[in-house]
Amino acid sequence: MDFRLKTLTAHAAASQEADALVFVWPDAADAADPAQADALTVWARQALADGDLKREPGQWLAAHRLPGVRPRRIVLVRCGDGSARRVRQAVAAALGALQGGAPVRRLVLQLGALPAPAVAAAVLGVAAASYRYTTTLSKPQPRALEVVTVGVADDAAARAAFEQAVATVRGQEVAKEWANRPANHATPTHLAEAALGLAGRGIDVEVLGPKEVAKLGMGALLAVAQGSRQPLRFIVLRYRGAPKSVAPVVLIGKGITFDTGGISLKPAAEMDEMKFDMSGAASVLGTFEALAHLRPALNVVGLIPACENMPGGGAVKPGDVVTSLSGQTIEILNTDAEGRLILCDALTYAQRFAPRAVIDVATLTGACVIALGHVRSGLFASDDALAQALLDAGEAAADPCWRMPLDDEYGEALKTSFADVANVGGRAAGVVTAAKFLQRFVGDTPWAHLDIAGTAWKSGKDKGATGRPVPLLVRYLLDEAQRAASAPPVPRQRRRRTSDGA
Repeated sequence: MDFRLKTLTAHAAASQEADALVFVWPDAADAADPAQADALTVWARQALADGDLKREPGQWLAAHRLPGVRPRRIVLVRCGDGSARRVRQAVAAALGALQGGAPVRRLVLQLGALPAPAVAAAVLGVAAASYRYTTTLSKPQPRALEVVTVGVADDAAARAAFEQAVATVRGQEVAKEWANRPANHATPTHLAEAALGLAGRGIDVEVLGPKEVAKLGMGALLAVAQGSRQPLRFIVLRYRGAPKSVAPVVLIGKGITFDTGGISLKPAAEMDEMKFDMSGAASVLGTFEALAHLRPALNVVGLIPACENMPGGGAVKPGDVVTSLSGQTIEILNTDAEGRLILCDALTYAQRFAPRAVIDVATLTGACVIALGHVRSGLFASDDALAQALLDAGEAAADPCWRMPLDDEYGEALKTSFADVANVGGRAAGVVTAAKFLQRFVGDTPWAHLDIAGTAWKSGKDKGATGRPVPLLVRYLLDEAQRAASAPPVPRQRRRRTSDGA
């Protein structure tokens, strides 16, 4: 889809060549100068005066072949206070109103004097409402929308927010695509190929296979992968937007391309949704897609440990003890707690980059869904400044998270007599004990963990990936680039020798 930003008055918007026009109307416009005489505004004011359009955000009124308006279909939609949340709600309602008729290929979205955050929200709203998954359909019906012209009062003032939103859309749709693909169309090898497709766009890519991972000593990742015929992949992406001397942010995405639970087999009902268990990996790929468009002055490393969790004859068994890359031994009491196993080796590997911050993203626990539902992602952080930066980014990007505790006492549940740590505790505070397990492999680096089990996809009739938390991550990285530009550089720390000799 081609997004375009233009300075347009209501009269100019009504003169555009398009199949449909969405006229977004904030409450503040009710009291604006009634002397405006263009056909679109006169029609809108008359509808309001007649009581044909309620004040609630998302309420809409449609017309066809309105005199003086070139697009054949018009939707007038309320957006309340004009906030990003209300504008996105309004855009979704308006796109819904356009469903069912002749295809709309060219759309004008008239926002007028709404602020820059609302412009970004509108772009994201159009993309979300028009997205279609088509890869494995025999007769795909792609989205009808081809060109969306966003009309604003001043395109220069909205340009930066608009471009960030368009790049976020590109990244979010990469994340949706790979999370939505069935597991036989999104194996670890396929994910590696997708990552290699980013190479040459300001991004370097390295892919490690089973032999390289074994040589490194990633025993936890190898243990999860050993029950599958699909070979594991460990993907390393590097975006260099700043001098090499500037410490990078490291993003780690859980890449379980299908999760049966292993020997601790999951129930059959809805197991198909475990193709979404690599949504963390998909979000890292999507974030790097956005970085390729935006080119912020920041260094970013992406790490994706990718494998299947299968109950084959060679699968790891409950009670097995493995040695992680950090040298710590782990008793695997439940093979369905596999995400933390592949992440712990990636967290240790991340230390070789001497990062300024490490953020892992994972569909890690059902307990997070119980705690927070499907609205906010769970956030755990060892550093208050990092936590606040992610919370702020989530609110600004309409991709919110909520900080959860990391008290040392929660780690007591992971004690075992047979290894340094068990991979699960009891049922109590399962989302927290999973984070406490990961924290053991972080060291002193500022670290955050995003549990996206409740936000990465939707079930039911709207089943599909959401592309979260790509908007949060992109906004955080852009904010981090600004902070880095205005602060003394964070030098790379001296590399400490680990058990693998790095």
